[in-house]
Amino acid sequence: MLNAQKIFAGARVRRIRHAKGLTQTAMAEGLGISPSYLNLIERNQRPLTAQLILKLVSVYRVEPEELQAESGASLGALREVFSDPLLVGELPGESELLDLADAAPNAAAALIKLYRAYREQATRLSDLSGMLSEEGHTAAVSATRLPVDEVRDVLERRPNHFPALEEEAEAFHRVLDSGGDLPGALKAWFAREHGISVRVLPAATMPNWRRRYDRHSQRLFISERLSPADQLREIAIEAALIRMRAAIAIEIEALRLHSDEAKRLARFELGRYAAHALMMPYEPFLAAAERSRYDISVLSARFQVSFEQAANRLTTLGREGTAGIPFFLLEVDAAGNRLRRAGAQGFPANRFGGGCPKLTIHAAFAQPGQILADAVAMPNGEAYLTIARTVDGPQAAFSERPRRTALLLGCEITYKDRVIYGDALPANLVTPIGPACRLCERQGCLARAEPPLTRPLGLDEMVTGFSVYDFQ
Repeated sequence: MLNAQKIFAGARVRRIRHAKGLTQTAMAEGLGISPSYLNLIERNQRPLTAQLILKLVSVYRVEPEELQAESGASLGALREVFSDPLLVGELPGESELLDLADAAPNAAAALIKLYRAYREQATRLSDLSGMLSEEGHTAAVSATRLPVDEVRDVLERRPNHFPALEEEAEAFHRVLDSGGDLPGALKAWFAREHGISVRVLPAATMPNWRRRYDRHSQRLFISERLSPADQLREIAIEAALIRMRAAIAIEIEALRLHSDEAKRLARFELGRYAAHALMMPYEPFLAAAERSRYDISVLSARFQVSFEQAANRLTTLGREGTAGIPFFLLEVDAAGNRLRRAGAQGFPANRFGGGCPKLTIHAAFAQPGQILADAVAMPNGEAYLTIARTVDGPQAAFSERPRRTALLLGCEITYKDRVIYGDALPANLVTPIGPACRLCERQGCLARAEPPLTRPLGLDEMVTGFSVYDFQ
């Protein structure tokens, strides 16, 4: 039996008519009504009568259930959408909402989904603004973070020093007894202990990989596109992941990561840390660093490593009782994307930030390979010695654009007399910087890219300052 309640199903009737390829005149003729009456039905100004429903069923083979209202749930959700302050007042009444829910249910569902994504994004931005206004204070854990973000956050907040991995690396180095030929010693260890041969393959054979371990043939392949120092690191990473598997697993568990993917990413990061510790053993490296006054170029030559590897190693010298200068490191690409942050005591995001466009890390791209030393001061008076230089990635083919990033190594200005780069600083010349434009309240900054969150904009039409964004 048909429901006695009035059925306004204009959108459904219109959808049936379109599906049959009929004009209003043709359908009206089939139903035995006038085209004007059918027009009123389609505009929900007349209900469907029992006779018309039976006609639709018999003439166009329509199931009666298709004409029943099914838009209750989506109608409620659409009311929520259009009650948002951004959209309130756009619709004069609910008739259009009903039309939307009836005539285009898929479009209505998509609109609801889009609105919910917008609300979620707005909530995230609100949370982000709150964190930024507190100068980098991070929330505990966000379930929406990507695994790579979680790993970065965990590693950046803690000191970049893992005592257990240092001890394992030193023990491994004694076993290898390299005699100054660490690559040869590692290859011999692979063959002797695990039956693994190490081969360097041409770019055509390994177009997309730096390192590949083939378990079936027991061969470790390294790309020829890597520099000798980077080839050695890849071999050392694989050796560390095998030899120090248990120690690395313990450190990963201590990080309290929330997904298997995050743990795999952390395993790679700790494998690289262990490789650096193996290539540059702690005590000899610290002694050489002190003798050379932390000259990274000298350390690179002494240990046959790259500038980037030596700079990274300087941030790990945090052994209790025999610690080096507490350096921190930032790596960005030419677009300003942050690739890495680390520090001997954790990256000082709350105090230093690292997002100021006046840092020499950005100027380094205009002077590839040159070391730029600078003294910088924060608004609160804290000052730092910074060293910036570009580093190149794997050898690029003619048709490829080379990968080039920039490193910024920093420490508190009080250590400048122990660091050779401090000699290059002009007397009493300090660059005023801020943690990031959104958090910096320096007036008249020529480099400002965004207004501060903490101040209202100055909208005086009679006065304009040198900064792009004047504020009160």
